[in-house]
This record gives sequence, structure tokens and C-alpha cells, in this order.
Amino acid sequence: MYRISRFHQIMKALPRGAFDRVVQTHQADKNSKGFACWDQLLAMVYAQLSGASSLRVLETGFNSQCTQHYHLGTAPIRRSTLADANGRRKTEVFAETAKLLMSQTQRSLRRDSEELLYLLDSTSISLKGPGFDAWTSGNRTRNTQGIKLHVLYAGNDEVPVRHSITAPNVNDIDEGRKLTIEPKAIYIFDKGYCDYNWWNKIDEQKAQFVMRFKYNAALTVESTRPIPAEDTDIVLKDEIVRFANKHPRGGRKNHYKNSLGRITVARPEHDRPIVLATNDLVSPASVIARRYKDRWGIELFFKWIKQHLKIKSFLGRTENAVRIQILTALITYLLLALYRKTQSYTGSLWILLAEVRATLFQRPAVEAERYRRRKDTMPEQAARQGGLFA
Repeated sequence: MYRISRFHQIMKALPRGAFDRVVQTHQADKNSKGFACWDQLLAMVYAQLSGASSLRVLETGFNSQCTQHYHLGTAPIRRSTLADANGRRKTEVFAETAKLLMSQTQRSLRRDSEELLYLLDSTSISLKGPGFDAWTSGNRTRNTQGIKLHVLYAGNDEVPVRHSITAPNVNDIDEGRKLTIEPKAIYIFDKGYCDYNWWNKIDEQKAQFVMRFKYNAALTVESTRPIPAEDTDIVLKDEIVRFANKHPRGGRKNHYKNSLGRITVARPEHDRPIVLATNDLVSPASVIARRYKDRWGIELFFKWIKQHLKIKSFLGRTENAVRIQILTALITYLLLALYRKTQSYTGSLWILLAEVRATLFQRPAVEAERYRRRKDTMPEQAARQGGLFA
């Protein structure tokens, strides 16, 4: 009986039928000339998992495992064909595949987590030089020339659940307003998402948020709450406030009428403390402070994918190729997270990736069976050989 490789095990988290329906919807395999979207996806996920540094390395490594191709539903690749597909094929197929995997992780999140904690942020990816300048120089900002990845991250399960890719000059709040707010969820974000009317929409959906107040926010203090003795080193102030200005930003009406919590949190390593805003008026101030500290989880996610996946150096220089590579990095991360869950793996995701990278085309079931047989025959072999100095 044939046993599948570890790479095949990882790819089984993505239902092939669902992927084919996405491809059919976009007619993405039209004129594919024998190199379908599935072949392209496998090649790009392989590049992410193996850490291939170039198209030539990708082609050589992938084609060296030709005995595994039939069971994966693919064939040997040519780097020129892959480069053409990355440069021309529709990115929507890979974006919807990422969303499909995100929905799978979100369903498990609803079953397993006590609360829905979402972290919202973005990261910029610098793209400069020949090939990049043609499409990145026109929308660069003072600090960044390249592209921006926006992510809604499930803090409890450590997986992204929403994403978008924009030019770096797109404001974070513009993407934040597009989110569908889930009732009873908790959203954590930074000052880049400061829009009082958007906060009001979150409040209307019976969701909670924690973010930083701007230091110049015009507020009226309604009351001050006592701070428990064990929290005085962390929480400096715990106040109930209300917006004093009904028409901020040059006459724009502020629809947020309810009270807010203003939590001032000490930062011994900085000159100024952090001032947090929240519509959660029930939880203790120390809990609010801890939730905002949990926002570091999405920063670690961005750092992880930039360090361990192919998201800083690219196999193609067109905008289409860059977007596909970023999307396949997200797909690879989600496949690893789902594989880790199904295998009940207790180590870190980085250690799992290191193991996968070293044994990508090994067949774990076969290796386990061989080891069991060797272990069973070891006493018999030892008895036959006798002691070395007997």
C-alpha cells in the first residue's frame, strides 16, 4: 500500500475540489498549456517550505522528486513556465484559496477558544530596484516603497483570518472599515485605526475594542475608578470619559456618544505612559492592559513570515508575481498551522517547519514501519552476533 509524503499530508488540508471550483469560477486554467493553477500552487508552496532561493533551485529540487509527482497530481516543472504563470495568472485564485483556508481555521477557532480575540495591523514590504521601480515608485510614501499587507489575526489560535494587499500609501483605517465586525469579539489595534465613527460601528455590533488614544484627544472625565493595590505598578489611571468635541477634524460629525474607558498604563522604559481607549467598561484595567499587550502577537506573526518564509526576496519582479508569492506565503503558513493541529504537534511552528523542510518528501508512515521492524529484529541480531569480546 502506498503511503503519502509529508508534503502530500500538508497539502491535504486544502480540499482539491474546493480549489478547483475557485479556478473554474475565474477561468484561470484557460490556455494554461499543461501547467494548471494546481501545478503552480504546489510549486510555490514547495518554494516556501523548502526555502528555495531562486527559480533554478526551485526547479531542480522539485523535479528531483519525480516519483512523488503522480500522487500530488502534478508533473515536473520548468522555471520559465512558472515565471510566466506568476507574471500573468490571476491572483484572485490564490487570494480566495487563502480565504478558504482562513475560514477552516476560523471554524476551529470558534469551537476551541473561549473568546474571539482579533489583532489588526499591517506591515510594509520594501521593493526597490530594476523591475520593482516601474510599479512601486508611483505610490510610495516617505518611508516605504513597495507593498503593504493588512492582516486580521486571531490572537488565541495564532492564525490570520482576514487579509488584503494594497499600495503602501493606503491608510490602515481604510482597510479596517471594510471588516465585518463579529458580535462579542474583541478587536485590538493601534493608533493607525483611529476613527471615532468606526469605533461607534464596532460598539453598535456589540463587539469590544482596545486601542491607543491620541494624546491630543479632547475628552471629558466623568468618573475615576479605584486601582487595586496589586496593579498600581502597571495601571496609573482608570477613568470613564466621553468625547468633548462633537465635530472633530474640521467639522466632521462624531457619532460616538457613549462613555469610554481611558486606561493609563506605565511604561518604565519610555518617557510617556500608554493611554488606552476601550468600550469595555466591565473588565478590570489590568485585563485591558494585558489585552493590548497581546497585540504583540501580530507583530511576531509578521516577523515570523518575513524570517522563515519567502516574503522579503522574490522569484519575480512584476506586481502580479509579488502578490502571488505573498499569498502563497500566507497559504503555506495556514497549511502548516492546520497540519500542526491535525497531527497534535506540541512543538513551535518554527520547529515544525524545520522538520518539514528536512523531510519534505519522506513518507512518515513508511519510515515508522521500517523503524519498528528494525527494532523488533535487533534482539535476534544481537543474539546471533554474540558479544564482541566473548
